[in-house]
Amino acid sequence: MYRIRRWAVRHANGLARCYQVFENVLAMLHPLFKRVGYERLDKPVAVVEKAVKGVLFDSQMCGLCTLSSTGMSCPMNCPKQMRNGPCGGVRANGNCELKAEMRCVWVEAWEGSQRIQDEGVEKIRLVQEPLDHRMKGSSAWLRAVRERAGEQDIEIK
Repeated sequence: MYRIRRWAVRHANGLARCYQVFENVLAMLHPLFKRVGYERLDKPVAVVEKAVKGVLFDSQMCGLCTLSSTGMSCPMNCPKQMRNGPCGGVRANGNCELKAEMRCVWVEAWEGSQRIQDEGVEKIRLVQEPLDHRMKGSSAWLRAVRERAGEQDIEIK
């Protein structure tokens, strides 16, 4: 898993572009999702999401995904679960202070954000909201579609 997670950061730009296309496809399915019911779809979509994001990013399925803002590095892999940057205990070689064999998730995030064209550097500077533990295991993909659809509704009015 760790090697694939590092690969994902090195290929952050391509993965970010793929995700943008995927999100656009999901957004087009919003009327269908709404008709079926997001609540009914959450569990089966979360299973698929966990499989995909688990392999590529070692995602912890916190329900509030920040991969596109963190250079395709899941901040929940940090032993301290720091959602807004490194703790200050990063070793001189870029490794974690608690797990000396692991590169700091935030060093990886910074490097991945540098690779994402357009908004990568700007997005990593955004302060992430605190984690709502009630969302753990739920689909961040479906939540992104709902949020995007809500934005579209506001723009139309």
